[in-house]
Amino acid sequence: MMFNLAKTVNTTPLKIFSKILIMSILFFHASLAMANNKPIAPVLNAQSYLLVDNISGVELAAKNPSKRIEPASLTKLMTAYVLYGELKKGNATLEDRVLISEKAWKMEGSRMFVEGGKKVPFERLLHGLIIQSGNDAAVALAEHVAGSESSFVDKMNAAAVKLGMNSTHYANASGMPDPQHYTTARDIVKLARALIKDYPQFYKLYKIKNYTYNGIKQYNRNKLLWRDKTVDGMKTGHTASAGYCLVASAKRDNMRLISVMLGASSDKTRADYSQQLLEYGFRFFETHKLYASNSVLAEAKVWKGVSDKVPAGTIDGLYVTIQKGHYDKLKGMMELYKDIDAPIQRGDPLGKAIIKDGDIVVAELPLVALSPVDAGGLWSSIIDSIKKLFSN
Repeated sequence: MMFNLAKTVNTTPLKIFSKILIMSILFFHASLAMANNKPIAPVLNAQSYLLVDNISGVELAAKNPSKRIEPASLTKLMTAYVLYGELKKGNATLEDRVLISEKAWKMEGSRMFVEGGKKVPFERLLHGLIIQSGNDAAVALAEHVAGSESSFVDKMNAAAVKLGMNSTHYANASGMPDPQHYTTARDIVKLARALIKDYPQFYKLYKIKNYTYNGIKQYNRNKLLWRDKTVDGMKTGHTASAGYCLVASAKRDNMRLISVMLGASSDKTRADYSQQLLEYGFRFFETHKLYASNSVLAEAKVWKGVSDKVPAGTIDGLYVTIQKGHYDKLKGMMELYKDIDAPIQRGDPLGKAIIKDGDIVVAELPLVALSPVDAGGLWSSIIDSIKKLFSN
């Protein structure tokens, strides 16, 4: 059922900003709004962590989510994301035979134990990258699709910029320590959500519990895959300087949560802490779809156009994550700009919708034009200019 707005309010005259700017300013302020009206989140002894609803993007628990940290093997989430993109573009196939260079063969840390000078199917290396966290697989695949690891890293950093990971920079494809290799919990969530949304056909790889290559059986280091059947990903990481890290994702009913745990003291601790965050989120919160994409929520007044009205609504739809039992308490209102002159393009901002749980704002989204309106003739422009003088 579509959530209904309670009332319409005309604002004072406002300049119509660009679509991109207004979207970035208004979209989803729910994490800030809920801060004073939600159950107390777990307090955990780690460098940084974050719990987020995958669909709505609402932050449910956090500690130092913008702190710059070393991602260790969580790096391989971006390595895989870039590889999926290359497969999608046809620049590589799962059947490709990948030559293992001396550099890949000599990689230290976690490995899938490929042999130098041999060719290994792309798909097998992808499994070794994700399940066994193979540094050798990461370098071999990077060299295969980009010619060199450094060129592949350029692709990783370009992808980070495109995803809005503005506090992230990569220096290698495996996660080896480097002063110029860093990210944040918030940026990791952006990447995790993109992986789930953009490449669902590959996401299933993250729940595989073990993989055997070259006669060596290795187990996925994500302990939650054995503890909780609702957990189906995503990736562990560890170095002496980064501590123990884990990105976990679980789906119960129609709700998916993503937790990022950075800098825990042990393998067991990162799993325990991540489980606590997930249990907290599923126990106390629920996610609802308020508006479908392309929903018409109002009609905005248009001046100087071939039509005097334009349908206003949301192109992308809206989900909110709220405390359990609060759905019936939600109220909504619209604010529509008064001075909207034609021509209007689809997607131009016309105002905003505000969703409240009591007195707390849980979400805001821009109301945009769902269809274009061409400018009217000269006479129409003169008449409307006069009318506007008396309407303000």
